[in-house]
Amino acid sequence: MIDLKIDQNQRRKNIQRCKEKGILLPTYAQMRDPGTVSESVKKELAGIGLWDVHSRNLFRVTWHNEPKERGGGFGGVNYLEIPRAITGTKARIVGLVGKWFPTGAHKVGAALSCLLPELVTGRFDPTTKKAVWPSTGNYCRGGAYISRLLSCPSIAILPAGMSKERFEWLKTMAEEVIATPGCESNVKEIFDKCIELEATRPDAVIFNQFDQLPNHLWHYAVTGPAMEEVFRAIARKGDQVAGAVLSSGSAGTLGSGSYLREKFPGARVAVAEALQCPTILENGYGDHRIEGIGDKHVPWIHNLRETDAAIGVDDELPMRFIRLFNEEAGRKLLAESGVDAGTLAKLDWIGISGVGNLIGAVKFAKYYELGENDVVFTMFTDSMAMYGSRLLELTAERGKYDQRQADRDYDRLQGIGVDHLLELSQVDKRRIHNLKYFTWIEQLGKELPELRAQWDDYRNYWGGLRAQVGALDAMIEDFNAEVRR
Repeated sequence: MIDLKIDQNQRRKNIQRCKEKGILLPTYAQMRDPGTVSESVKKELAGIGLWDVHSRNLFRVTWHNEPKERGGGFGGVNYLEIPRAITGTKARIVGLVGKWFPTGAHKVGAALSCLLPELVTGRFDPTTKKAVWPSTGNYCRGGAYISRLLSCPSIAILPAGMSKERFEWLKTMAEEVIATPGCESNVKEIFDKCIELEATRPDAVIFNQFDQLPNHLWHYAVTGPAMEEVFRAIARKGDQVAGAVLSSGSAGTLGSGSYLREKFPGARVAVAEALQCPTILENGYGDHRIEGIGDKHVPWIHNLRETDAAIGVDDELPMRFIRLFNEEAGRKLLAESGVDAGTLAKLDWIGISGVGNLIGAVKFAKYYELGENDVVFTMFTDSMAMYGSRLLELTAERGKYDQRQADRDYDRLQGIGVDHLLELSQVDKRRIHNLKYFTWIEQLGKELPELRAQWDDYRNYWGGLRAQVGALDAMIEDFNAEVRR
């Protein structure tokens, strides 16, 4: 569970710092339902841009932001239902949209959740320490942004092969940006850099999304209820939640799948990964182009007991479909195929990993032979605002996107099959869970009893973590009350 032991002296210092800088912290309850946010905070947000470096944007760490670049309030959950003219399935496929978070991706939620307990307990000193955010993309962006909002210096770590948009923005936000060798799947190189920093930099505090339990907790407590809220809003008579398909990455978003399994008995949770790096499917390795998911290990916070299937996604397909969804010839074909204008206008809300998740959801729906009353949730982590350079690179590499290529790609989209999908048996789940030993026990110093507890005593391990939301909210409220005095 999350250590909630308090360092009273440092907590008082953190309260004083927040008081001086006018910083208030959101509770999990407020992130889940921003209708509970005070009217004074809402009034301030009316004059603040979504990406502005302003501490009140901490209260925009929610799925409920009005889809506006500046001055938006709160409303319903941002989601996009993908029509059957695209999915080719009878099932309804719905993705939560990360574009309308500050930084344009939902990873700010995981980052805030990881830093909140450290601040309110006084275990982190923002005047002498730097928050280190290791990531293959959006998490380090979210961490650098949240750190800036909380007046905490930060260090962002990500692979050198990530898109230039990420690096350019990070240089304006983090005190240090470190590019590690490799591409999306080179996670070990990121871990190696963290080990080096811990050994040589006494000011470095590592917030590793792959082992941070508050990452799982945020998605369980905030993202899962957002999915439930969307279902309650769109459900027709007889509809049911069939499950969720979520990328492996840090495994944080899989916490929302655990929430759905609790609320909707019979719902399944599938984990998607790049076929070119099939760690879960085949204990495999490799490089891939689906930016936003990291590989070659099983994250410490992945609850395998509540994972029902693994799905491999060929990384060539997202490359093709971002062109189909965003180039003029592609959108023309989609319109002719029956996609409505409203959906066409929002297809750029789906970034590369979002398209990968969509493909996984289609395979999931086809494999389980889902019908018209089945709803499958997935995650549109970020938007094409992060990947304009990738479209330019694809044009330079493959030529202008024309009608002939759009026809081919649409045929590929409609022809997605159920290959490289593994329904996990109990033995499969245990086998994958046991892979954590080699990364986390042998290399990164985790304790073997905790690894065993995740599996053998999983109800108490994961249930005990989730039960801490109430205690954390009480601590945040007490912290804010002292800031206001």
